[in-house]
Amino acid sequence: MPSKLPSTKLKVTKKDEATFSEVAKLIAASKEKAFQAVNTALIDLYWNIGATISRKIETAEWGDGVVERLAQFIARTEPGLRGFTRRNLFRMRQFYEAYKEESIVTPLVTQLPWSHHLIILGQSKRVEEREFYIRMAIRERWSRRELERQFNSALFERVILHPPKVTPLVTQRYPDAINVFRDAYAVEFLDLPASHAEADLHRGLLEKLKNFLIELGRDFCFVGSEYPLQVGNRDFALDLLFFHRGLNCLVAIELKVSEFEPEFLGKLDFYLEALDRDVRKPHEQPSIGVLLCASKNDEVVEYSLSRSLSPTLIAQYETQLPDKKLLQAKLHEFYLQNAIESKPRLGKRPSRTKKL
Repeated sequence: MPSKLPSTKLKVTKKDEATFSEVAKLIAASKEKAFQAVNTALIDLYWNIGATISRKIETAEWGDGVVERLAQFIARTEPGLRGFTRRNLFRMRQFYEAYKEESIVTPLVTQLPWSHHLIILGQSKRVEEREFYIRMAIRERWSRRELERQFNSALFERVILHPPKVTPLVTQRYPDAINVFRDAYAVEFLDLPASHAEADLHRGLLEKLKNFLIELGRDFCFVGSEYPLQVGNRDFALDLLFFHRGLNCLVAIELKVSEFEPEFLGKLDFYLEALDRDVRKPHEQPSIGVLLCASKNDEVVEYSLSRSLSPTLIAQYETQLPDKKLLQAKLHEFYLQNAIESKPRLGKRPSRTKKL
């Protein structure tokens, strides 16, 4: 019996690693393209089947019973093919009818998996809500689980009802910031008790940094915790420092486990000045500051921010998911007040809705 040859471990040099990484990136990019091509073809198929069923039923050429027979026919002629049950065929019809007249959304639908569309169709109540989640899921590359979490957190309702509270300089210097930041961030994944210290919040965010980055948004990159700043031979520590690729700037986050107080802004302004003088690179935009508080009074916030000369905003963190039914009721009232309750159209959103 021949002896087993000893395995030899080849040494990979740094030069090899750089070259091999390029090849690995090519493989990953090719896999992504292949997945997208398959998904596009599948969504196109479901769209065309839905269109056929919709037209046949609309012209009374088919009744509902015909769809059942169609499902049986597909099962008999294509025995290895799954997903073409009566229920799914009617979902394809619903999918087509939901977007057939929405020229803005139709080109986007192939960019999401079918499982995402089922969630959006099943949980969205308005046309613009569907468009909102489609665009957000594409931009943030949410998984199915994360998409469901955003529905549970009533993200659409929160975005419309509670736009972010920012200083005038933020809107002037960073027009896209309104689409980046939120008025409140859900951190239910931390499992914090009702009574908790700032150290508990800080430690929890670091331990669940991946979850927090998803909540913040895809373009946020973590830079450091208790980031050291030295001014006048004194040492200071900024709670959390991030970089936002889209805005091309550092984002400083200070944590407060109490209600917002106007004096909190002074310390944050100081940190922003230190970052811009000593840390910011020449090609980067001036830094933005975020005060993340346990709660806030909107009138106090508005007064505090109205004359501030720093690019800052006030947000609050929520340790539990909000009451979605309550927010939906408030949104209903909001639409009534803005006289758009009767089938709002895409491109004609209420003034508070973010443009994605």
